[in-house]
Amino acid sequence: MSRENEKIDSVTFHQQHAGKIAVTSKVNITSEEDLSVVYTPGVSEVCKAIANDENKVNTLTARGNMIAVVTDGTAVLGLGDIGPKAALPVMEGKSILFKQMAGLDAFPICLDTTHTEEIIAITKALQPNFAGINLEDISAPRCFEIEARLKEELDIPVFHDDQHGTAIVVLAALTNALKLVEKMHYDVKIVINGAGSAGIAIAKLLLEAGYSKISLVSLEGVLCRGESWLNATQNDIATRTNLTEQRGTLDDVIEHADVFIGVSGPLALTQAHIKTMRANPIIFALANPVPEIYPEDAIAAGAAVVGTGRSDYPNQINNLLAFPGIFKGILNAQSKHITMETKVAAAHAIASVIPESELNESFIIPSALNPNVTTAVAQAVEMHARQELALLTN
Repeated sequence: MSRENEKIDSVTFHQQHAGKIAVTSKVNITSEEDLSVVYTPGVSEVCKAIANDENKVNTLTARGNMIAVVTDGTAVLGLGDIGPKAALPVMEGKSILFKQMAGLDAFPICLDTTHTEEIIAITKALQPNFAGINLEDISAPRCFEIEARLKEELDIPVFHDDQHGTAIVVLAALTNALKLVEKMHYDVKIVINGAGSAGIAIAKLLLEAGYSKISLVSLEGVLCRGESWLNATQNDIATRTNLTEQRGTLDDVIEHADVFIGVSGPLALTQAHIKTMRANPIIFALANPVPEIYPEDAIAAGAAVVGTGRSDYPNQINNLLAFPGIFKGILNAQSKHITMETKVAAAHAIASVIPESELNESFIIPSALNPNVTTAVAQAVEMHARQELALLTN
């Protein structure tokens, strides 16, 4: 099917169904007695029970299984700032995936504001309706402050999937890829091209997992402490990466690297770049729909393992591997926080779904539709979250 036909097909599909989600009832109302139980007067007793003990809201209503998918439409897919209405199809899709993969109810919340304080205030005001907040497609650097503030000010889990979902799946894929090329994680040199929300989150999670030789590159150049153009979040990560304080561009830091992780733009990596890397380099070219380099070109230049964000190539780095299981596990544990250690546990759970005997250059990460992934991630996250809660209460 041609790309143009794909576009027409998708538009026609959405038009036929008038979107992808609907609100359905868990119960049938067939009599006056039914009506009196689900609505007035019987429902007043439920209201009073929650008023006396607010914790009962999660068992007497749908709230305990409900996730808000919140966006302002400023960083949608590879389309950029297209606005909240144009973002709605993506958020509907996300809601479906929560339901299908984890059995969680999710609802799209597309906000007609890009003001940081307004987004924070609105999301906080929505808390009575939801057990968790999934932030989505909010541009950097505002997304960093929005997530940090909401995590601090809400008593429910908050997760920015563009940051942490990507980082978790990258760590899972890298874990398995390094087994194939027989390199140790503490020894590899990693270059992350793209210093926005995803790139910085990947760097932070890799640091948490024990990787230390990491450099980030933005359009302005290599992130290095002291550079005047760094924003606050970039400046923070610059103090923990690029320990040799190398300056310049991608051309300068890619030499002798073991791993390239691209969360930047189309065709940013060349075959000439790969040829300057160490033997058996790992290339994750995650820009969508056009990656930093196409897999066939990367392999021709000497890449040992290649992953992309696309479903039409092997080794798709897809956030769907992470977020359903993470929210299912964290809600099962009744935890309020998704910590860095929990994210590492989720990554290792994803990686472990593929037995080492089955790993190969075209199979380092499980399929996004593999039902075992959500189960494995949810179990690992729940166990780790419960351990963290136990330590806090002792």
